[in-house]
Amino acid sequence: MAPETEAPARPVTDSGKATAPRTPPIPAANALPPLGEDPAALAPIDPQDKRVVGGRADINQLAPFKYPWAWEYFLKANRNHWTPLEINMAQDVQDYHHRLTPAERHVFENVLAYLTTSDILAMRNIGLAVMEKMTAPELQIYQARQVYEESLHTWTYQHCIETLNLDQREIYNRYRVVPEIHGKIALSNRRLNAVLRSGLDMGNRDTLHEFALSYLFFAGIFEGCWFYNGFTPIFALQRRGLMKGTAEQLQYIMRDEVLHCGFGIRVVRQLIQEEDLQLDPAALRLLWDEAEAAESAYAGYLFQEPMLGYSADLHREQFRFIANRRARQLGLEEPFPGAANVVPWLDEQVNLRKEKNFFETRVTEYQTGGALNWE
Repeated sequence: MAPETEAPARPVTDSGKATAPRTPPIPAANALPPLGEDPAALAPIDPQDKRVVGGRADINQLAPFKYPWAWEYFLKANRNHWTPLEINMAQDVQDYHHRLTPAERHVFENVLAYLTTSDILAMRNIGLAVMEKMTAPELQIYQARQVYEESLHTWTYQHCIETLNLDQREIYNRYRVVPEIHGKIALSNRRLNAVLRSGLDMGNRDTLHEFALSYLFFAGIFEGCWFYNGFTPIFALQRRGLMKGTAEQLQYIMRDEVLHCGFGIRVVRQLIQEEDLQLDPAALRLLWDEAEAAESAYAGYLFQEPMLGYSADLHREQFRFIANRRARQLGLEEPFPGAANVVPWLDEQVNLRKEKNFFETRVTEYQTGGALNWE
């Protein structure tokens, strides 16, 4: 028989009665002090203590809002839910293998190759570089939804690749072996990785300026220009009755990107206002010029010969036109004065409401993705 363990003696009071032993409580992580011990720590938050970065309010308390518009973005995004499996891709298989010319297949494949990498990059940037530096939960909660949506977009491209039976290894590696695709990704990495690391001193004015430029590049150019303009070659095929399933997938993605871009621009403007930032004009000029050079090279590679209804020159000019729009929304000077809207039908891809034949596919309506009032 195992020896018995002697029970510890109980403490005895002055009256001679034994008392139960007291075990000190283990404080919960992030627990507030007990009521009455530190009243200042329990004071209600003041929404005015919230800031884009460096806020003093409780990051775990959603409301009261300082940025109610951020919450509205979150609600809009959730009303716009969809998945790539809702869209019929059967005709695209026939189009890709039997109707597209070699030049059109080249355009289609390389647009898809660029997008597959870009949305993963976008997901990582929001989740790892931007979201953790925000100190208002209403900003973070929309960005959490945005991270999901970038993952959904990546699934969509993969679904298209699998449906068309494309060589996955070859498509996914094009950004590494095609200089014109790699150039856009490399520029993005350089602009975004500067603020990817955690522990940045956002109280330092130079660091804050770098963060603002990085986020401006991401929201205004990467998502607002490159994505917005980047779907256009597929939409040009759609207008001729080709690859309509893929184009419909990209319409859904584009509407998400409109919200991403609008939210990001609003955050950048708020950050500039709160921190009284003056963005360096030379740094801004370099940002626009680098983006245009990368997009121009990419367009030249895509359209080694013109595609019916679309060309490299149209793509370049439309980039400049959209860049001017984003600059105005940011409250900045237009980087490419006089650029023309050479693809006026592009905005229609956002504004269309989805109505489907019941017998063709599931009835879906994308409610408010395009109903965004730019400021």
